Amino acid sequence: MEKVPLTRAGHDSLSQELKKLKSQERPAIIKAIAEARELGDLSENAEYHSAREKQGFIEGRVKEIESLLGRAEVIDPSKFTGSVKFGATVVIVDEDTDEEKTYQIVGEPEADLEQGRLNMKSPLARALIGKDEGDSIDVRTPGGTRSYEILSVIFA
Repeated sequence: MEKVPLTRAGHDSLSQELKKLKSQERPAIIKAIAEARELGDLSENAEYHSAREKQGFIEGRVKEIESLLGRAEVIDPSKFTGSVKFGATVVIVDEDTDEEKTYQIVGEPEADLEQGRLNMKSPLARALIGKDEGDSIDVRTPGGTRSYEILSVIFA
């Protein structure tokens, strides 16, 4: 089985989500299904069908998180130095627009671009990995090639 690299924060976040699903969401949906059954004919009972659908989603997510956590390899980026690698927080500047952006390179399950967590398999992250402060990189995007300069690499 392939290991799934995660930061400590990503692992903790998935663990908390799993705990919430098992301790709050699962019991609530079981109760909702029981209440919907009491309403009678299940073939035309929208509440029952909706609750069963939600139960399927919850159970699927529980299995997915359990699998991820079972294959997780928690990596502590604070032990690294030097060039960009997994867990690094990288400040880059777009060489055309002078717009600065900060990203942390993380594993796929914890990636969230709006929060500045960049999937390590994304084109930008792949271009950054192995580079140093001051290096320029070119990244092919759907909108064309973009050039960035690495302003800083932080391991925290």
